Amino acid sequence: MKLATYRRSGGAPEIGVVDGDKLVPLTAEDGFPPTMVEFVALGAEGLRRAAKVAATAPRIAADTVRLLAPIRPHNNVMCVGKNYHDHAEEFAGSGFDASQKQVVPDIPVIFTKALSSIVGPGDEVRVSDDPTHTSDYEGELAVVIGEGGHRIAAADAFAHVYGYTIVNDVTIRDLQKRHVQFFIGKSAATYGPMGPVLVTADEVGDVNTLRVQTRINGELRQDAPLADLIFDIPTVIEAISAAVLLQPGDVIATGTPAGVGIGFTPPRFLSPGDLMEVTVDGIGTLSNPAV
Repeated sequence: MKLATYRRSGGAPEIGVVDGDKLVPLTAEDGFPPTMVEFVALGAEGLRRAAKVAATAPRIAADTVRLLAPIRPHNNVMCVGKNYHDHAEEFAGSGFDASQKQVVPDIPVIFTKALSSIVGPGDEVRVSDDPTHTSDYEGELAVVIGEGGHRIAAADAFAHVYGYTIVNDVTIRDLQKRHVQFFIGKSAATYGPMGPVLVTADEVGDVNTLRVQTRINGELRQDAPLADLIFDIPTVIEAISAAVLLQPGDVIATGTPAGVGIGFTPPRFLSPGDLMEVTVDGIGTLSNPAV
């Protein structure tokens, strides 16, 4: 099932089921909660009820509403750094990696991104607010946690995955380097595009068959299969949950492949007027203009 959060003109955010170019509202009148986090917490029962409503409920045209970030976590947006071999190597050679000496990490590099950075599809990313002019794109597949848990074994991890969406982990590279960690450089306002929809795990199937592609102004910059991850999704969930109590609606961005701006000589940083498009098979394209 594909799910979306959206806003009608002048209205409050709503959640719904995506049916082609239409949306089926999941309303309070039908017993649904107002936010995607609360809906995700309902688990399989929520999906069963949504499917029943979607079979007969009236549709609205998707092009008459504004899509928002499909989910706004109440707790955590966690990210994995340097999780593709080629990207780890390009990052190490860029002069911007102050995190550790290893080119390829031997354990997952985990950091967080401020919830206040999240924006939706089509929203502007304000790179003109970056005084260092070192803003960079990072297209990523993101995992949405369904059933929470602590100390989840890798063998059990997929049972805790509700679905997937796309994150563009936009980064101010100069701040990332100067602070010798990732949080500040990753958390500027508007630097967390997410969307366009949330797709349940059963519909996605084998994530290793998916590809992440990023285009800047139509030019393909990033293109890699999820099978190329250094640490796969179960390993990442096991590593995070070894300490963190994962909760429904938590988001984990799984890492970005080679082809980011700092991988070029000279670096190709974002400028106002650029259009970023991140595509993952079966989920769609997350498109955001830089301003």
